[in-house]
Amino acid sequence: MTFTEEQEALRETVRKLLRRDADPWPPLCEQIGVAALGIPEKYGGLDAGLTEIQIVSEELGRVLADVPFLGSAVLATRALLESEDDEACARLLPLLAEGAVGALAWHDTEFRVFGDARLDGRALYVLDGDTASVLLVVADGGLFEVDTDQNGVQRRRVPTMDETRRLATIDLTDARARRIGVGDFRPAVSRIRDTACAVLAAEQAGAAARALEITVEYGKQRHQFGRPIGGFQAVKHRLAEMYVLVETARSAAYAGAESPRLAAVAKTYCSEAFHTVAAEMIQVHGGIAITWEHEAHRFFKRAHGSAQLFGQPHEHLRRMTAMM
Repeated sequence: MTFTEEQEALRETVRKLLRRDADPWPPLCEQIGVAALGIPEKYGGLDAGLTEIQIVSEELGRVLADVPFLGSAVLATRALLESEDDEACARLLPLLAEGAVGALAWHDTEFRVFGDARLDGRALYVLDGDTASVLLVVADGGLFEVDTDQNGVQRRRVPTMDETRRLATIDLTDARARRIGVGDFRPAVSRIRDTACAVLAAEQAGAAARALEITVEYGKQRHQFGRPIGGFQAVKHRLAEMYVLVETARSAAYAGAESPRLAAVAKTYCSEAFHTVAAEMIQVHGGIAITWEHEAHRFFKRAHGSAQLFGQPHEHLRRMTAMM
């Protein structure tokens, strides 16, 4: 797995900015253009590839960044591009490229379309759904844009274990909507899911790598019986196993961009690897790791929550098996 000089420069620039800024989304968009990476130049974007998007996601995972990258720059952006609706893309993608928050309600949705593009129903666990200014909804095999400034739209953030991930419930009651694109949008949903899984896998790999780094450093500093605990054979074995999981997860994540089957592999493997690394992080740290004073519990909660996004690992395992 090799990266170009430009890709490594992107990684380093994002990492430096995340170290410096407590509220990173505005500078990430204004100074680096992360929201514009996957958007074609004709719509105000940078026309970058999926690898660049994964690199940003990996760095965001390292710090468990609470930013709308996955929901807006990946899901909402890909949905608009998949619609092949030039008018909608020309109107909405420049806004997303500048950092406006978009959300896609596409999973765990129960919507009914009636009349002249009116929507009723509920969507659960919508990434950044409570703050999005561009709200897209998949209903009855079509993609719709919903004006959030109307009485028929109710949005509320859902409290979850992972406070660094914004998830929302969206209720629509006789809500006005605009159809985007024509034809059956369901095949596009499958492609969006595969892209999202590959990007999420990179985030999980980045978070697992940072969890390992923190654990290794603790193993050097914490002493028992007159020596660092990292010098004990049992701890060495744990750290070595964590390292193998991190490196293989990273390889699986970037390979996930190559095909739907490998996207399913990436989602399954990286979810399990991150969860195992986060659990081992707590075991090595001991009691301090489950207190609010230590960040280990934040990695464990992110690992648990991210494993549920876009389908649980066993669901992707069945999908992967069916494609073999």
